[in-house]
Amino acid sequence: MASSPPAPSPDASLTEALRSVLPDLSVGALLGFATGLALRKVGRLALTLLGLLFVAVQLLASWDLLTVNWPRVQALADPLLRQGGEAGAPWLGRVLTANLPFAGAYTAGLLLGLRARA
Repeated sequence: MASSPPAPSPDASLTEALRSVLPDLSVGALLGFATGLALRKVGRLALTLLGLLFVAVQLLASWDLLTVNWPRVQALADPLLRQGGEAGAPWLGRVLTANLPFAGAYTAGLLLGLRARA
C-alpha cells in the first residue's frame, strides 16, 4: 500500500510564503531607509539655515539696522507651528506610504534611516 506524502512542516510553508514577498519587503525597507536618511539631512540643513538667519537678524539688530517685534513674530508663528505639529506627522506618513504594498517594511526602514548615525 502506498503511503501518503509527508505533511509539509510549518517552517517550510512559512519559508515559501516569505519567499514570494521578500523582494517587496527588501525594496520597501531599502527605500524607507534612504528616505529616512534624506529627511534627516534635509531637516538638519533647514535647521542650520534657520539658525544662521536668526544670527543674521540678531547681528543686524545689534547694529541698530533692524528692529524686530519678537512678540509679534511669536504670535504669527504659534498657530502655524501648532497646526503643523498636530497635522504634519500624519500627513507626511500618508504621503510617504501612499499606494505602497510594502508600507510596513518602508516604515521600518524609514525609522531606521532617521535614527542612523550617518
